[in-house]
Amino acid sequence: MGAVNSFEAKSTLAVGEKEYGIYRIDQVPGHERLPYSLKVLLENLLRTEDGANVTRAHIEALGNWDPAAQPDTEIQFSPARVIMQDFTGVPCVVDLATMREAVVDLGGRPDQINPLAPAEMVIDHSVISDVYGTADAAARNVEIEYQRNGERYQFLRWGQGAFDEFKVVPPGTGIVHQVNIEYLARVTFTREIDGELFAYPDTCVGTDSHTTMENGLGVLGWGVGGIEAEAAMLGQPISMLIPRVVGFKLSGQIPAGVTATDVVLTITQMLRKHGVVGKFVEFYGEGVGSVPLANRATIGNMSPEFGSTAAMFPVDDVTLDYMRLTGRPEDQIELVKAYTQAQGMWHDPSREPEFSEYLELDLSTVVSSIAGPKRPQDRIELTNSKSQFETDLKNYAQAANPAKVKDEQGREFEIDHGAVTLASITSCTNTSNPSVMLAAGVLARNAAARGLRAKPWVKTTLAPGSKVVTDYYEKSGLNHDLEKLGFYTVGYGCVTCIGNSGPLNQEISDAVNEHDLAVTAVLSGNRNFEGRINPDIKMNYLASPPLVIAYSLAGTMDFDFDTDALGQDEAGNDVFLRDIWPDPVEVQKIADESIDSGMFLEKYATVFDGDEHWTSLPTPDGNTFAWDEKSTYVRKAPYFDGMQLEPTPVTDISGARVLAKLGDSVTTDHISPAGSFRAETPAGRYLVENGISPKDFNTYGSRRGNHEVMIRGTFANIRLRNQLLASENNGAGVEGGFTRDFTLEGAPKSYIYDASQNYQAAGIPLVVLGGKEYGSGSSRDWAAKGTSLLGVKAVITESFERIHRSNLIGMGVLPLQFPEGENAESLALDGTETFDISGITALNEGVTPRTVSVTATREDGTSLRFDAVVRIDTPGEADYYRNGGILQYVLRSLV
Repeated sequence: MGAVNSFEAKSTLAVGEKEYGIYRIDQVPGHERLPYSLKVLLENLLRTEDGANVTRAHIEALGNWDPAAQPDTEIQFSPARVIMQDFTGVPCVVDLATMREAVVDLGGRPDQINPLAPAEMVIDHSVISDVYGTADAAARNVEIEYQRNGERYQFLRWGQGAFDEFKVVPPGTGIVHQVNIEYLARVTFTREIDGELFAYPDTCVGTDSHTTMENGLGVLGWGVGGIEAEAAMLGQPISMLIPRVVGFKLSGQIPAGVTATDVVLTITQMLRKHGVVGKFVEFYGEGVGSVPLANRATIGNMSPEFGSTAAMFPVDDVTLDYMRLTGRPEDQIELVKAYTQAQGMWHDPSREPEFSEYLELDLSTVVSSIAGPKRPQDRIELTNSKSQFETDLKNYAQAANPAKVKDEQGREFEIDHGAVTLASITSCTNTSNPSVMLAAGVLARNAAARGLRAKPWVKTTLAPGSKVVTDYYEKSGLNHDLEKLGFYTVGYGCVTCIGNSGPLNQEISDAVNEHDLAVTAVLSGNRNFEGRINPDIKMNYLASPPLVIAYSLAGTMDFDFDTDALGQDEAGNDVFLRDIWPDPVEVQKIADESIDSGMFLEKYATVFDGDEHWTSLPTPDGNTFAWDEKSTYVRKAPYFDGMQLEPTPVTDISGARVLAKLGDSVTTDHISPAGSFRAETPAGRYLVENGISPKDFNTYGSRRGNHEVMIRGTFANIRLRNQLLASENNGAGVEGGFTRDFTLEGAPKSYIYDASQNYQAAGIPLVVLGGKEYGSGSSRDWAAKGTSLLGVKAVITESFERIHRSNLIGMGVLPLQFPEGENAESLALDGTETFDISGITALNEGVTPRTVSVTATREDGTSLRFDAVVRIDTPGEADYYRNGGILQYVLRSLV
């Protein structure tokens, strides 16, 4: 709690028999016109005002917020809690464990490293659908998951016992964001401080970009990198600029037959086109009250896809009804209502806050859609899907090249470009929404009744984000209909959406690779980036759960649902999608009869306990972790090796070489892939050298606790195109983690990791060149950690996505932007140049330069100079960079 209360805003709020201390925002002039999201920030500043990090001037700046102004005022945001998943969370715990040893080396105590804000981790990113299409698929996949990941899970169990305020939701429970909205989110937070019980808005940052799903519940929060989350856990506020807020007005009603997925794909396309990177989006208007909570959560979930920091829905009766449905205590629901109404944070559709920018969507105009083949914002109306596929296919394949296949069951068939080889109902984005999940079940029932089945080359998987989904499927009987089409539950986790789709059947995989087929995946997820879903699949499409079912029946993207029959019934009559599409009235009736609060109460009563796999794990103890030097999963992090109490002065960059020259929309998946890898890659070679068989490699994501694997996996995506190799392969370029190594004669093609080792041995710093939207996608801290450990000192791009830019600074990498209107092509940079960057040393004097001078010297001795924009946006970020990274800054601050 802040030591200063210059506005004397502290008062009390009585709810039932309890009395809570609150900080009233109505004491600040200008509060009444602020958007809901900025009111939450205003309360945060009032409560944490200390005269140093948070001052009266900061509070007044927020009260006097100018919607039309560009962000220029830095504030310090202190989230109420931190949430993690295991892919990004394991390295967080590794870093905290390493910091315990480092703080001792600097003269401190191990217990100084403890979460000061509650931290919760949900293990959801590790289950892989190796087994599918059988009733025991989920159980068998969990067995395999523990065999692969037991070492990591033991480490997490140690962390749960060693650190205060740290809880773990064990594997096989659900997806972090769905567990968050269904159970963990408080909406209004309570905590006893100095003997007094306080109430304040529940705010939360998470180590996954889709933390914004909680925005649908009225909880302000967003994804941050793991390193920033660690700092927040250790009591460091998050430095940010007061953002612009885009008001998004909703009106009208969603038409029959249109799903929440269609709405969110439409909103994603609109907002990505409008441009909302670094901004808050807030939904308002009369139409908000008609948007069910599950739909709000789906929209909030996709905030990273349209690029905003947050996508907020204010609290209203819909919020309370959802809290009641999911089994929240009635006194908590009463507190949420009383608190938000007392603070002016309750949604009033008749009051229109001031916004920086405005958009509007009439929900009645939304039509059925999919998105693909490689970006969520590339929406395609379903009626145009066949023609758009034919157009997009030209970027992936040439003429038809069909392959004849005979599968394990003796069935013979032919597949060609566009074949749907994977149809997956997956991801919290949609499995948290009963309306679309039940619609998928009803479509399956209708299809099965007409004798339709999924095509034999389609891998069909169902991975709910919560066991509650299984409950209402079983209660309604729809699970049997889904299983008739092959959609058996494969696990409770992210699965396909994170790239854990598991292998295709061998005969399918062989045919795809031998004929170089551009086959497709259709998933109800939020990400469809290249190389993410499955290494055999080139084109990925996002769709609603019922459309996933429909495409499994069609078996190809080269399909027109208006004119092409899905098959024939027993009488030989053609069956079209319109014949079996679920009736919304029937779907709602099933929902009313099959879902109740008791399901949520039962499933979440023992959410932290785990099954026999979890409870039988041997659990290490002690304040510090006993590292196993032979471990290939969990290794002591190298970030604090040789660290001194005083930071080393910042230096300019001289004689740097380009490690990679990349184009637009390079995602964190391109930089740090999460999926599987082959034995011949640097990561594969490392594991083989350490006695690991290729069948036991697991994934990059599961090995994020081992920096040796992750460095080798940086820039190793199989779809990465390094323009340094554009002249290779008869001018077609090369896909994968390769570069040119200028330390070797002739600068031959080399793995990026191998080249970086040669550069570092020669004392040569590295830079990366990029285009627009560099670092979009997941809040993957290893995309920055790996970049730093490869020896990259600066990344120069046209523009950055928010989280990755922040993460680069957090790892001591300088983010620079080309001059306005310029890029590598306009400046005639091909990546063969040597780079000198001067002006960085001004940071040693406490000055953050607006630009630095970049000189690129070509191989013929000529040079080009330009001023690059320094994207260190706040004084706090400058402190992190000066210290070599955010963790080093925090560690020095603690000591």
